[in-house]
Amino acid sequence: MKIAVPKERRPHERRVAVSPETVKKLKALGFDVVVETGAGEAAAMPDRLFAEAGATIAPDAASAYADADIVFKIQRPLRAGEGDLDEMSLIKRGAYLIASLSPYQDMEGVAAYASAGINAMAMELMPRISRAQSMDILSSQNNLAGYKAVIEAADHYNRAMPMMMTSAGTVAPAKVMVFGAGVSGLQAIATAKRLGAIVSATDVRPATKEQVESLGGKFLMVEDEESKAAETAAGYAKEMSDAYKAKQAKLIADTIAKQDIAITTALIPGRPAPKLIDEAMVQSMKPGSVIYDLAAETGGNCTLTVPGEVVVRHDVTIIGHFNVPSRVPVDASNLFAKNLLNFVSPHVKDGVLSFTWDDETVAGILLTRDGQIVHPQFSGQGA
Repeated sequence: MKIAVPKERRPHERRVAVSPETVKKLKALGFDVVVETGAGEAAAMPDRLFAEAGATIAPDAASAYADADIVFKIQRPLRAGEGDLDEMSLIKRGAYLIASLSPYQDMEGVAAYASAGINAMAMELMPRISRAQSMDILSSQNNLAGYKAVIEAADHYNRAMPMMMTSAGTVAPAKVMVFGAGVSGLQAIATAKRLGAIVSATDVRPATKEQVESLGGKFLMVEDEESKAAETAAGYAKEMSDAYKAKQAKLIADTIAKQDIAITTALIPGRPAPKLIDEAMVQSMKPGSVIYDLAAETGGNCTLTVPGEVVVRHDVTIIGHFNVPSRVPVDASNLFAKNLLNFVSPHVKDGVLSFTWDDETVAGILLTRDGQIVHPQFSGQGA
């Protein structure tokens, strides 16, 4: 069976869906791996490394996609009208498309996969179960996003992060507040602590308190009856009531004025990012403070965030970069590639990929199959 790995064509994307290491392992499983020329260039993985690992280098996208049984991608393929190349038209009927497909933001795409007869699998829907941890692209990529957010925020913060005792006086440590203690938030806490900052964090889920404190952060939250059930079965934060949001806003307003850096990570699957920092809160921050909004792509946690841009408002720098994991392209590619390898490996026998459709890791991410939308969250969209 042939695995195609095309070059990513969506804006702000520097990752590639395989690494030389995973190419070797896929070859050992019996696959033919075809990588489009230049696919790994932005991730410091030139064609020669893939060729040395056993991949065939295709001269263009059409050659890479041709007769491929499986397509590994980072982001969803371009459709007609979205760019210079209609990638969807190059994927053969019956092929498996395994990537981050953003179905909540692109329901038209889900219907298009069904119409094209593509078996589409959205890796970001991977169930949060122990067996699937090594396949979870959200965990691997968000971990790097949390790290990168702190590093870039520190770069924009025109002061030192740790306490410094000097003959000329003492430099006070930076105060960092992290909003959301999921994977990216916890990594942000750990990174800020390593840089010597005083770190606090807030989350609506009481279960995260122990994790925050284990990393040396101070945990802040509104504790009431609603907060006791603030986590979904899948481990994500629930949408909270307006009354709870008002209490949370007061807690944040009382705290953020004392902070130097805020890292916001709050996301709710399938919905716009919750607004946690309003203009008045930004105004209350000290001049030179920094907000890094990791939720910028879904509207931002700060009302003044401009998605895709770095802006200064009320003397506070607000960072809203798109696709933060792609800003660490080498490690992000390596981890994403391992997630894909770990997902398909249990379903391969004698070089043939054959899924067990009722397997949790398969059923949880399968959007379309045999020309139909089969995922329960999207099946009402129609093909």
